[in-house]
Amino acid sequence: MLLLTVFVVLLTLMVQFLKPDWVHSRIWQIIIFYFGVMLVSGQLIQFLLKQSKENSVAILMGATIIRFLASLIFIAICLFTQIDNKILFFADFFIIYLLYLLFDIYSLIANLRPHSK
Repeated sequence: MLLLTVFVVLLTLMVQFLKPDWVHSRIWQIIIFYFGVMLVSGQLIQFLLKQSKENSVAILMGATIIRFLASLIFIAICLFTQIDNKILFFADFFIIYLLYLLFDIYSLIANLRPHSK
């Protein structure tokens, strides 16, 4: 997860350098938010999986739903405050959301593959 965040930061810096009008001024708040949400949910998943391995699918899906709801709450708070260029903020937010979601799906598939044999 730390590697993904480093990748997102480097990608953001590159886009900010090449096309500064594509990056919202609050992009760093979005990245910090996702890093925090992924860190907390990852620790929670690890704790719950140690408690009960047979509920692993429910735990992983529940964590995904919690991250989604936290993202909706974050974007609702940001969009209802005085923020400039809301469409650019919304687009940047969901691009980063999709990057973290792709990482989440990839890690889920990679972790489930050894259990399917």
